[in-house]
Amino acid sequence: MKKPLVIITGPTAAGKTSLSIKLAKEIGGEIISADSMQVYKGMDIGTAKIKKEEMCGIPHHMIDIMEPVCDFNVALFKEYAASYIDDIIGRGHVPVMVGGTGFYIRSVLYDTEFTTCDTDYALRQELFDYAEKNGNDALHQKLFDIDPASAKIIHANNVKRVVRAIEYHTLTGERISEHNMREGMKDSPYNFAYFVINMDRNVLYSRINRRVDTMIESGLVEEVKELVANNVTSDMVSMKALGYKEIIEYLDGHMSLDESIELIKRQTRHFAKRQLTWFRREKDVIWLDASKDNEDILLDNIIHTLIRKGITG
Repeated sequence: MKKPLVIITGPTAAGKTSLSIKLAKEIGGEIISADSMQVYKGMDIGTAKIKKEEMCGIPHHMIDIMEPVCDFNVALFKEYAASYIDDIIGRGHVPVMVGGTGFYIRSVLYDTEFTTCDTDYALRQELFDYAEKNGNDALHQKLFDIDPASAKIIHANNVKRVVRAIEYHTLTGERISEHNMREGMKDSPYNFAYFVINMDRNVLYSRINRRVDTMIESGLVEEVKELVANNVTSDMVSMKALGYKEIIEYLDGHMSLDESIELIKRQTRHFAKRQLTWFRREKDVIWLDASKDNEDILLDNIIHTLIRKGITG
């Protein structure tokens, strides 16, 4: 029998956290964070990390497991998440994966195999520096020259993924699009239900803007200052996170605080749009309309689906 797995995802600020906690309480679930930045300690405000008192007693995994000076990646996420899933099932509970990093979710859902090629940190930094000097579009053109299929689906502003795709080709000689296509044809080892929360775009963008304002009021600038004081630098993977890189630009004197805040809002809205584009390409997803249905109705719909699929009784 395939192992059970529930996925709750959607764009940033769509309401994944609240809905997932209610669901976990109903079905005896434990939550695995599928957020590429919530793994880092000390990055709480800018990642909208859930507080202990907000967890309502539901175990949360894959949060605060890495120091921000470390380089976390999808291969590590898949390894850790698969282990947590087995542990949760072994305790008789249901694993509920929650977060907006679609590539990380896919790696677990379809048991993606990653090559054992070493990371070339010098090459990686060289590519980041190239984007910084020449612009994201120039770096994206490098990807287009070697892997047009990947360039068509990876946005130029998603510099981290563009860099990884170029690095992968350099180290293996294979286009990452070919690797992803091969892995995407695999059957999932899980009996899964993959839910994507969506809502009216104007409402979503308003929620994003309010969230950024709340982050600033809650001390995002001070959080970034503390990280920098602890030798976390702008070239580290953790500082590529939305909100952090823009505040560092402000702290370095390259823009005003107001300009930094507006940039965070704009970049986050663009990120949410890219997230939705990603989820629309995924197969076997179940869309939830948070504009039409309230949270209780969404929860009922999810539970009925899980019962029908035999994921929960």
